[in-house]
Amino acid sequence: MLDLNHDGAGVVRDAKTVFVPGALPGERIRFRRIRIHRSYDEAQLLEVLAPSADRVQPRCAHFGTCGGCALQHLAPEAQVAAKQRELAESLRRIAQAEPDRWLEPLIGPPWNYRRRARLSAKFVPKQGRTLVGFRGRRSAGVTAVERCEILEAPLDSLIGPLGDLLTSLQARDAVSQVEVAVGDERPVLVLRVLRSLTAVDVSALEHFAAQHDVCLGLQRGGLDTVEALRGGRLALSYSIPELQLSWEFAPTDFVQVNALLNRQLVVRAVELLDPDPDARVLDLFCGLGNFTLPLARRAGHCVGVEGDPGLVACATRNAARNAVTNAQFHAADLSAIDRRNPPGWSTGPFSHVLLDPPRLGAEALMPWLAELAPQRVVYISCHPATLARDIGILLQCSGLRLRAAGVIDMFPHTTHVESIAVLEPGLGDNASRKSSRI
Repeated sequence: MLDLNHDGAGVVRDAKTVFVPGALPGERIRFRRIRIHRSYDEAQLLEVLAPSADRVQPRCAHFGTCGGCALQHLAPEAQVAAKQRELAESLRRIAQAEPDRWLEPLIGPPWNYRRRARLSAKFVPKQGRTLVGFRGRRSAGVTAVERCEILEAPLDSLIGPLGDLLTSLQARDAVSQVEVAVGDERPVLVLRVLRSLTAVDVSALEHFAAQHDVCLGLQRGGLDTVEALRGGRLALSYSIPELQLSWEFAPTDFVQVNALLNRQLVVRAVELLDPDPDARVLDLFCGLGNFTLPLARRAGHCVGVEGDPGLVACATRNAARNAVTNAQFHAADLSAIDRRNPPGWSTGPFSHVLLDPPRLGAEALMPWLAELAPQRVVYISCHPATLARDIGILLQCSGLRLRAAGVIDMFPHTTHVESIAVLEPGLGDNASRKSSRI
């Protein structure tokens, strides 16, 4: 066994590469090939003959069947090390660069960290019940779970009771998913329903909400149809006390799922970007202002740009909520900037840029970003390969240098890698620099 692939499967290299889910680097194993491909094979783990020192007992009873976690059998510190190796390899292979220094990884408790999730729900007549859980590891069907070890309390223990509730409804076949979220107050559960509920069903939902001290909402169509069970608006909030800031969000809004790690990440991002009172900061893919508001407290002016108009409205409300008057927010398609006819918000000048794009990255923005010639760029990413691709473009078409990079263990027990990189003007070839620590 040599390594783990991006899905968390063990990689065996013999005459042909074989991927073995459940196997860990350094182990001697027995496996059986179950799918043969031209350049690789897939296998089933039969026996671990010599276990890795990093192998641990998975905590979740559903590990191996539920598709939510892939690494519970690997010690948390070894998970972080594997994610650091993946980031470093992506930067070397794709960007042909290494940072001048490696940042200490940001880590937190490995359990009960997730404050938001989407649960699948499906009534199965043959079983006479509604299955509630996540997509299976090897199937598109719903893997029913009784509890989830990575969800924040009390969401972690509500899945089983929620399944019982949905099974009892007259419209049990009309509920397809449940958004669950928790902030600094009561949890919110939003049921996606395909038709109207009867008065009996509404009464059952109200009883469940009172019994478990949660807020219930319904979504009958698009996201604009989400409302509280008896009508009205559902809202949650989170705060970062050390920054004296708080944010309001809807249960279906995008927020970083790990509240504690988000607090650490925001503090680190502000420290790394380090704007002064004369700085003009551009925050791309700003969401509901998670980074914009803290940066505005340090900078002269901030501009946040986001593709989702609903999040832009939310960010504007959050600025008013915190009496932040030097931040403006704009809704715009960030898949590319028309450099011949740029939008007004993009003309700058901007001395500092922060971007936090989705998994696809921001490839089309890189040449334009190079033209801005900022003093510092902080790039936050949830996909090492697209981060490395975009950084590679920036290094080629600008005078920027990769000063620092590191991982954030935002998603323990999963293969998702959150990372952060800092670029500044500088001379020399990053690829020739040797890292001091990884």
